[in-house]
Amino acid sequence: MRISSRSQVDPFIVMDVMEKARLIESTGGSIIHMEVGQPGTGAPQGALEALARALPDNALGYTTALGLPQLRARIAQLYLQWYGIDLSADRIIVTSGSSAGFLLAFTALFDTGARVALGEPGYPSYRNILRALDLHPTGIQTRASNRFQVTVDDLEKQSNLDGLLVASPANPTGTMLDHAAMRALIGHCETRDIAFVSDEIYHGLHYGARAVSALEISDDVVVINSFSKYFSMTGWRVGWMVVPEDMVRVIERLAQNMFICAPHASQVAALAALDCGVDLEANRAVYRENRALMLDGLPKAGFRRLAPPDGAFYIYADVSDITDDSMALADELLNNAGVSVTPGHDFDPGRGAANLRFSYARSKADIIEGLARLQAYMAQR
Repeated sequence: MRISSRSQVDPFIVMDVMEKARLIESTGGSIIHMEVGQPGTGAPQGALEALARALPDNALGYTTALGLPQLRARIAQLYLQWYGIDLSADRIIVTSGSSAGFLLAFTALFDTGARVALGEPGYPSYRNILRALDLHPTGIQTRASNRFQVTVDDLEKQSNLDGLLVASPANPTGTMLDHAAMRALIGHCETRDIAFVSDEIYHGLHYGARAVSALEISDDVVVINSFSKYFSMTGWRVGWMVVPEDMVRVIERLAQNMFICAPHASQVAALAALDCGVDLEANRAVYRENRALMLDGLPKAGFRRLAPPDGAFYIYADVSDITDDSMALADELLNNAGVSVTPGHDFDPGRGAANLRFSYARSKADIIEGLARLQAYMAQR
C-alpha cells in the first residue's frame, strides 16, 4: 500500500517509553512513572456520579458538533471565575480532547505550506500535527534567559510567518508568560497578520501567580484547553476551543465532518467536573508538594540544571554535564533504577539529546520513592 509523505511524522517518544515501562511491569518489575504527563488521580468523584445518574435514562447519542449547550455555558462561567472575562458561550467549541482542537484550529487557519512558529523545547505533537497537515512548523530555539518562551525579538528574526503557537504553562518546562510578555507577542502578531494560537491546557496548575489567558488581551486569538490536566480526565478525551465569532461556523463545519461531536458521556462528566473545585484544588496541593520534593531531590541525584517551573507538573533538566545522549540515559534509568523518564528528543529536535523531562503528576509516595531510586543509582553510577 502506498504511504503519503505527509504521514511520515516522528514518533511520540514518551509513548514508546511508556511501552518499555509496561513491558518491564508485565514481567513483575517495579517502575516509578515520571515520564508521562498524566495525573495520578482519576476524574473527580462528582463527575463519575453525574455520569452514573445519566446512564439509565440517557442514550448518550450524538450531541451537536459544538458540544452540549450547558457545558459550553459553564465553561464560559469558568472564564469569568478565573480571569474576569465576560465570554460568550457561542464562541466555545467542545472538542475530543485538545488534540482535536489543534487539528481544527490548524485546518481552519492555515493553507498548505503555511509556516507556523513554535518554541523549542515544546510539545512534540504540535510539530507532528502541522507536518501531517502539509504545514511547516518553524522551530524557534528558546533560551533559559527568557524562561524558554518565545519573545518578540525571536519573531522579528523570522520572515513570512503565518502563525504562532505558544503554551503557558509550557510542556516540558512548566514556565509561563506574564501579562506583559503575552501582550507583546499578541501585539506583534496582530501587526504582522500572524494567527495567534494559545495552548492553555495546564491552566489551573500554577504554584505562584496564575497563568494569563490570551483572551485577557485580545478576542482575535484561538485558545485551546482541555479537561485532561487540571480536571484529571485524560482518557475521557474532552477539551474545548475559544475562537473569534467569525470562526465559529468554520470550526463547526469542520468538526461536523471530522469528529461529529466529542463523546457525549465525557461531556456529561466534564460538566460536573467544573463544580468539583475542592477535589481539584486538593490535587493541585499534591502537585505543589511534589514540585518542592523534585526541586530539592533532583539536584541531590546530580540533576542540577533545572528550568524554573511556574506551572504544569514537569521539571526539564539539562543533563549535558552527565551525558550527550539523553535517550540512552533514560533507558539506563528505566532498566537499572526502575524510574521512567522522558528524553528531550521529543521536545527539542536540535538540543533534546542534552535534556530529560521529569513528571511529578503521580502520588507523593511515588515521587519520594522515585527520587530515592534516582539518588541511589546516580550515586554509584
